[in-house]
Amino acid sequence: MSVSTSLPAGHSIDLDRDPRAIIAVREFDAPRELVFEAWTDRKHLAQWWGPDGFTTTTSLFDMRVGGVWRFVMHGPDGRDYENRITFDEIVRPERIRYHHGGGDDVEPVQFHTTVTFEDFGSSRTRITLHAVFPSAAERDRVVKDYGAAEGAAQTLARLADYLADYLATMTA
Repeated sequence: MSVSTSLPAGHSIDLDRDPRAIIAVREFDAPRELVFEAWTDRKHLAQWWGPDGFTTTTSLFDMRVGGVWRFVMHGPDGRDYENRITFDEIVRPERIRYHHGGGDDVEPVQFHTTVTFEDFGSSRTRITLHAVFPSAAERDRVVKDYGAAEGAAQTLARLADYLADYLATMTA
């Protein structure tokens, strides 16, 4: 299965390595601590989280092991997508593990994600997002029905744009 999004060097979406997973990799021209902060601070998340055309409204953000992030992704078509993430592990600034639980009050999608933040020095960071679904069929459904693979690529691209703008305002 391939993703039609054209990605520059240093960026990839892998749907072939593990049939139950979406693996997204992106390199950023920003220090690891800032990239980690952008992922773990609700004021930053609101600026970039979600695919192109989406906005995000957070109602609860408890960034600790066992804590929950409740948010709504507002689609460009006017549809709202209720989400609940529970944080399973937080190792600053190296790794975050969380799970997205389906249920009556959120989108019917379940997966476990590990996000790693690799420091390349010279203010460069690589994120690897590894989302694992209960089955290959469920991963394929989420890719087809929600556009999850392209959405992951677009979300990381939005993060890159946000970080570039943020750094530009900090040095101006």
